[in-house]
Amino acid sequence: MDSHIPATTLGITLGDPCGLGPELVVRALADAPQHYQERGERLLLIGPLSALVRALEGRPRFFEVLDDTAPVSEQLAARPPGAYFVEPKDLSDLDYPPGAPAVAGGLAAGRSLDLAVRLARAGIIRGLVTCPLNKSSLQQAGFAFPGHTEFLAEGLGVGRENVTMHLCGPMPSDDSQMVLRVSLVTTHPPLSEVPRLVTRAGILRALNHTAAFVERLGLAGPIGVCGLNPHAGESGRIGREDEEIVGPAVREARAQGLNVEGPIPADTLFHFAARGRYPAVVAMYHDQGLAPLKLLHFGEAVNVTLGLPIIRTSPDHGTGYDLVGTGKAKLTSFVAALDLARRLVG
Repeated sequence: MDSHIPATTLGITLGDPCGLGPELVVRALADAPQHYQERGERLLLIGPLSALVRALEGRPRFFEVLDDTAPVSEQLAARPPGAYFVEPKDLSDLDYPPGAPAVAGGLAAGRSLDLAVRLARAGIIRGLVTCPLNKSSLQQAGFAFPGHTEFLAEGLGVGRENVTMHLCGPMPSDDSQMVLRVSLVTTHPPLSEVPRLVTRAGILRALNHTAAFVERLGLAGPIGVCGLNPHAGESGRIGREDEEIVGPAVREARAQGLNVEGPIPADTLFHFAARGRYPAVVAMYHDQGLAPLKLLHFGEAVNVTLGLPIIRTSPDHGTGYDLVGTGKAKLTSFVAALDLARRLVG
C-alpha cells in the first residue's frame, strides 16, 4: 500500500458514458470545487474523457487530467486536494452516443471498473462511488458479470458469494427523519427459488456485514431480521423455514455477540425500523426489503456493497437514457452515495 496516498482519496467511475453518469458527476462537482478542496479530498474520476467533456456543456474543466505515462500514485501524491481524471487505455477513439445503449458504453464501464479495482488493490483509492452501468452492454462487451457487485467482489478477491447487497436512505440531518437501511440475504433470483437460497450461512453473512456497517455509522440498537414467511411462519404453521433456518441463524448470531432480533414479521418490522427502533433490517429477498425502502426513499437511496475490502457506494437508479441531457435527472441519490462514501472512508 502506498503510504503517500491520503486516506480521503475516492474513486468515481462514470459507469455507462452513454447514460447519466458523466452528467451526474459534472452537475454535482463542477460548481463547487471548494467543497472537496476544503475537505482535503482527492477525487479521482475514471472513464472516457470525451463523455465527461461533453457533459460539461460549456462549464470550465474542474478536474486535472493525469498523464497516462506516469504512475497514478506518484501523480496524486504530488498534487493538492482537488478533482483529477484518468482514462483507461483504448477508450479515447470510441463513440458513446448519449441517451442510447451501446457496446462501447459497456466496454468503457467495464474497463473503468477494471482500472478502479487495480487502483484499489494498490491502495491508491480508499473508496469507490460507481455511476450506473447497463448490464447487457457490459456483458456484450465481454465482461461476464451481472453487474457492479459481482465484478468488484471477484476483482478484489472476495468472491461474489461473500458480499452483501445493502440499500439505505441518506443520512438524516436530525433524529426526527425516518430512515431505512436494508440488507438482503438473496438478491435477484426468481421468487420460486428464494426458499432454497435462504440458508443459515447466508443469513449469518448478512448479519455480520450489517452489524459492522451499523457500527461504522456509529448507530445503536438491534438489527431486525425479517421472517421469510407471512407472520414469520406462525410457529411452523405457515412454512417451516423460519423455525428451521432463520431462527437458528439469529440464535447463532446472538451467540457470536451480535445484537439482533428475529425472525419478525416483515409487515411489523419495517414499521418500527422506520421509526428508529432498528438501525438496520436484514430481509430475506429483494421485494420484501426494497419495496418498503423505496416507498420511503425512492430517488434518494444508496446502494452499498458490504464485505468488500474498500468502501463502495452507488446511486440506486439506472442509466436513465431518457433523461440524458434534459437536466431533469435528480442528483439526490448520487450526492447521497458520495456523502456516504466520504463518511465511511473518513
